[in-house]
Amino acid sequence: MQTSFGFVAPGYENVLTLFESFLADDPRYSAQLAAYHHGVPVVHLTGGPDMAPETLTGAYSCSKGVAAMVIALLVQDGVLDLDKTVAQYWPEFGAQGKDTLLVREALSHQAGLMGVEGGFSVDDFTTPAAAARLAVAAPAWEPGRQFGYHALTIGILMEELCRRVAGEALQDMYDLRIRMPQEVDFFLGLPADLEPRYRDVLYEEDPGLAWVDPLSLEGLNSNAPVSTVMELPNIRSVRAAGMSAAGGVGSAEGLARLYAAATTGVDGRQPFLATRTVEAMTREQVWGLDRSSGLDNAFAVVFMKPHPSRNFGSHRAFGHEGANAALGFADPSYALGFGYIPRRQEEGRTPGRAHRLAAEVRRSAAGLS
Repeated sequence: MQTSFGFVAPGYENVLTLFESFLADDPRYSAQLAAYHHGVPVVHLTGGPDMAPETLTGAYSCSKGVAAMVIALLVQDGVLDLDKTVAQYWPEFGAQGKDTLLVREALSHQAGLMGVEGGFSVDDFTTPAAAARLAVAAPAWEPGRQFGYHALTIGILMEELCRRVAGEALQDMYDLRIRMPQEVDFFLGLPADLEPRYRDVLYEEDPGLAWVDPLSLEGLNSNAPVSTVMELPNIRSVRAAGMSAAGGVGSAEGLARLYAAATTGVDGRQPFLATRTVEAMTREQVWGLDRSSGLDNAFAVVFMKPHPSRNFGSHRAFGHEGANAALGFADPSYALGFGYIPRRQEEGRTPGRAHRLAAEVRRSAAGLS
């Protein structure tokens, strides 16, 4: 049987028991788990084959939650107003009836822009050229009237808004204002010298998928060198560019520390987001049937919110999961920052392993274990 290594603080032994039960049940299981409580590390576990505490791997749409921290700073700085239209910052975006779409609506999957005619290539996603194509695209529904998960294009929206209001790349702002000062082990753009730490995400090929439909949810064109979005972080150019929708890589400790640094502060520092900023960014904007997936979903501004099928925290919790069932979130009700990254793709919705581990962490934080 594989055994875990790392530590749990007193009172969190039930988290270790559950984590080790996953290792005992599945010899292929590999994952990292981390949690902070009131800014102090309380869980840091690693287990399974070819997974070490220093391993970095793909976290897919957890990247959206990481990038949203930059959007939150722009809001906090007063240079981005969630209640102004996107076109006020980005005039070209007002084409095709999108002129009244608010920033908060665009960043809560209400734009109707899951892709563009012909799709994007993977190396287009972080460029102004992709933003220019998205700006003139016709929405799939009346903007602001419905919502559907913008799996990849929400990254284009975030990145272009950052360029327009701050004059710099979102990835650079993340590095300079968040990752480096807070010592976060999660990257939107993995430096070449850290490549030896990276391990590919393992996933099951879908034998029924012959091509990526350029008008599908993925929004990739047929020239893209992938047959599934699962391949994205395993491509060096993607993780080097750090596409904010799905190209981030890191460790579970990095995700947990980021969310803790934002909300409770770490190492005795003040949180880098003010309470009013957190409240503005994490107030639920949409809930119900997601037009893209056909499943129930709930979103704040970029961030996922808990709901019955994705029950990762209290009503105040906010974060994002990834396609491999990675999960990062903060839960202000419990003063928690949480990170979970598996090496092999898992089922993400309740009762997924990440949600079960999150529940045990919350129980321990509340003193109920």
